[in-house]
Amino acid sequence: MTREAAWRASTYRAGPVVARVGRRSASADAWLAAQGVWAGAIITAWNPMCRKHPPRWNERAQDRLRAATRRWARAEGFSGTTRWQEHNLLLAADPRVVAALARRFRQAAILVLRKGRPARLRAFI
Repeated sequence: MTREAAWRASTYRAGPVVARVGRRSASADAWLAAQGVWAGAIITAWNPMCRKHPPRWNERAQDRLRAATRRWARAEGFSGTTRWQEHNLLLAADPRVVAALARRFRQAAILVLRKGRPARLRAFI
């Protein structure tokens, strides 16, 4: 399975939100509205550039991401399929800011959520 196919097959869960690439999410709309924002994004610090890292390394990276995002409302969760999962954060932040964080944490993509619109994958590689 290609990287993009894996992203598209994944379910993204964070707090009360469940999202899939290309689909609208009522739970994402409700969460964004509750935070008073029009958009947000799901990001992880696990497995930079899609290269597998040991669990402890991933946990430390995720801790650094939490510290870097403490100013925004967020929900924690998991993304993936039945065969693979990673921790993630849903941030109530401008997706452009989250994209900059993704580059800083060497991530290949984020999932952008906008109220009333389908979830969109934004890849950087």
